[in-house]
Amino acid sequence: MAISTKLEMRQSQSLVMTPQLMQAIKLLQMSNLDLVSYVEAELERNPLLEKGDGEAGEGGAPDAPEAAGQTPETVNGAAEGTEEPNAGDWMQNDLETGSEAIASRMDTDLGNVFPDEPGVPASPDPAQLKSGDSYKNASSSAASEDYNLEAFVAEEASLGTSLEEQMNLALSDEADKLIAGHLINSLDENGYLYLDLNDAAEQLGVDLGRVETVLGVLQTFEPAGVFARNLAECLKLQLIDKNRFDPAMEALIDNIELLAKRDLQTLRKICGVDDEDLIEMIAEIRALDPKPGSAFGSALVQPVVPDVFVRPANDGTWAVELNSDTLPKVLVNQTYYATVIKTARNETEKEYLTDSLQTANWLAKSLDQRAKTILKVSTEIVRQQDGFLTYGIEHLRPLNLKTVAEAISMHESTVSRVTSNKFMATPRGIFELKYFFSSAISGTGDGDSHSAESVRHRIKTMIDAEDPKAILSDDTIVKTLKEDGVDIARRTVAKYREAMKIGSSVQRRREKNTRL
Repeated sequence: MAISTKLEMRQSQSLVMTPQLMQAIKLLQMSNLDLVSYVEAELERNPLLEKGDGEAGEGGAPDAPEAAGQTPETVNGAAEGTEEPNAGDWMQNDLETGSEAIASRMDTDLGNVFPDEPGVPASPDPAQLKSGDSYKNASSSAASEDYNLEAFVAEEASLGTSLEEQMNLALSDEADKLIAGHLINSLDENGYLYLDLNDAAEQLGVDLGRVETVLGVLQTFEPAGVFARNLAECLKLQLIDKNRFDPAMEALIDNIELLAKRDLQTLRKICGVDDEDLIEMIAEIRALDPKPGSAFGSALVQPVVPDVFVRPANDGTWAVELNSDTLPKVLVNQTYYATVIKTARNETEKEYLTDSLQTANWLAKSLDQRAKTILKVSTEIVRQQDGFLTYGIEHLRPLNLKTVAEAISMHESTVSRVTSNKFMATPRGIFELKYFFSSAISGTGDGDSHSAESVRHRIKTMIDAEDPKAILSDDTIVKTLKEDGVDIARRTVAKYREAMKIGSSVQRRREKNTRL
């Protein structure tokens, strides 16, 4: 077979990730807050995009009577019930600005006609004004300046600011202040110092002993317990501040893990106290604050804004609608484009305007497609989880992305992007869309499978209702669930229990006996 070169023509199809397609995918997985920020940036960059207000007549000029603060009835009444002023009356259309002319026409002094109102300073006497004075300085500043009320709002107190004020009073050496400032900046929001002092000393170029000395001073600051490196040290600092750190309490703090396990018998032997004293010591420990820094203001937590609303309809079904208030609306100004494109001076300007128009059209189309996709996925989720919305979490069905994707003829990746950072407001609360997707736990025999979330809820309900004298073990919980038709292993029960931060049967028995 001879080897030779030849030309062939083939036709094939392939998916190309164009910038527009990448933008549509990016918009799909954005939350509403991120989407608003993105659209605001596009509005500033693209001259052909305009923000759509969604209200007709907004921005128009109001009628003259309403603009003047009067209703039409008031204006008409004044026109019909009063006589028009005579030409010789002192009230004329042409206002007289000269005080002497007005006073001569009224035949009296202006001070008798317009006495000073309470709270308004009287006009200064020109004879008493100095050469550098002015009426503007003598008048009320509130009448001439527009105050910003936010400038008078008290600044929120922060942990760092409070500690810096105490540092300036407690330390005088500038090197110690530098060390203290570094330690203050290393605190977390709870007031704990998770910092290796050796690394800090090496970074600051000082001895480790000096860093420890400064840290000892900082640990005496308010609130008590700050600059602790673990929970035991935090409780120790607060007890020292209250002068309650005796040998028995020190032994209790050193074995704080036994208190978490509710091993009171071992604690009583270690501390060398009786039951009554141990209960009082535990009560003092519970009265302490394990997070002393949390009392100060922290970062603002943005409330969850739902993307979808679900309400019961009149026919017994569920009405699903988008939260249009959080969706940004954009308009493409075709008129402005048609006007400007005619005045373009070169091909560069024409190309820029054409690209801006394409980008604006694609953005508007992407926003519309995003809204439709979210509504489509949410509607299918509501259809699948009708039992949860009607009866509660125990009727939450196992659901995966593939089931929803096949029902609405979409790809699983698209459904995954739609359910990211999106929330649904239902009569049972606000849930993230991913909450409705949970793995399935098979039922006993030929029974239906159960949602992992509903099984976790059953386990928590059983533990909360257990008798303190008959604590449920994991094996007992497994047996009860199997009787209810849930085929679950013991290790799965233990995993769900630990995920919900519920102790074992031994720990729960000790805790509830302590409360009794």
